[in-house]
Amino acid sequence: MTSLAVLCPVDFSEPSRAALLYAAAIADHLGAQLTVLAVDDPFLAEAAASAGFVPSLGEETARELQRLCAAVLGEPRPNVARRVRTGKPAVEILNEAREAGAALIVMSSRGQTGVRKMFFGSTTERVLRETSVDVLVTPPERPPSFAAAELATHLGHVLVPVALAGPSSRQVTTAVRVAQALSLPLLFAHVVEPIAIPARVRRALTGIDASRRGRAEERLQEIVASADAGVQTETLVLSGDPADEIVKLSAARHANLIVMGLHSSEVLGRRMGSVTYRVLASSQKLVLAVAPDGAR
Repeated sequence: MTSLAVLCPVDFSEPSRAALLYAAAIADHLGAQLTVLAVDDPFLAEAAASAGFVPSLGEETARELQRLCAAVLGEPRPNVARRVRTGKPAVEILNEAREAGAALIVMSSRGQTGVRKMFFGSTTERVLRETSVDVLVTPPERPPSFAAAELATHLGHVLVPVALAGPSSRQVTTAVRVAQALSLPLLFAHVVEPIAIPARVRRALTGIDASRRGRAEERLQEIVASADAGVQTETLVLSGDPADEIVKLSAARHANLIVMGLHSSEVLGRRMGSVTYRVLASSQKLVLAVAPDGAR
């Protein structure tokens, strides 16, 4: 058994089938063990048992999971395991990730209903808010290729939006490793948000906007220098609403993988920042949400 582990939760929907293709390509590329997980609803399981349902719901789900893997992945693979758990989906996904020692969870932004709660699946949302493992959130469409090398061509650039006040070192390190592994160029970006300044104060502080952009550019250069990526790297400072600008930039620069950091605080614990949430809600790109520093 390989030391690396990737977890892919599925709910048998088309978006989760797409996530499984991404997960399999990543596991193959890394030589990792892939666990495909389905979670049964406990009330449905109890009702089925009370009604004398044979085979049990768990057994039927296991058979359905086997059929799904065969249909999506083809022939049985030695690095693929299938698991069925019963409980609340997000809780069981996080439990399985912990027990399997998963380094990555790959899951779709949409679920069985086809309707997003606040634009994307509530299960994905809860996993992102509580995970100590990096999560790759996949769009509902299947990848253009099953091969990692061809998938890398599709990705184009790795976009890394950073918050200059306290960028996650894991976010930067992870983005660099991904870019190096796939030989992709890196685009580090920061969005300077407009601030409301009374006209009288603004007149007295001539050049404040240019000064803010200049400081941002200097800080981005420092981050790039410390990263020592070894791949083509570019920095860009934009102005406007951060989430909107990130989504527009990813489309304009053919950056089909966005690496964003999840946040952590002593008061709130692990949580998803509003910018990350809004990018996930509105983007159709792959988004790698990196767990906070020290989360594991």
